Amino acid sequence: MSRTSNVHTRVEPEIKEQAEQIFARLGIPMSNAVNLFLHQVVLQQGFPFELKLEPSRKERLDLSKMTKEEIDAELQKGYDDILAGRVVPAEEVHAEMKRRYGI
Repeated sequence: MSRTSNVHTRVEPEIKEQAEQIFARLGIPMSNAVNLFLHQVVLQQGFPFELKLEPSRKERLDLSKMTKEEIDAELQKGYDDILAGRVVPAEEVHAEMKRRYGI
């Protein structure tokens, strides 16, 4: 058996309880789940899931505050993406907007 080391952390009691219930249903103890997470961090050289900040509605492009040149530059970016094949079907965009923003 390999050596182990202790990790001490503080978590919200409700979150801990909910996670323990899920892990129990999966048949693994919390310590195994944390160990799996840490192994994935090492393998991925970072978090094993995407971390990002969603732009607030204020940070999104506001055409009323942009110059013609800035608008043209943004439109050019979109056109360049189309030419490079970096496109997503409209259905996927609508589904993502609905999921993220309830639109």
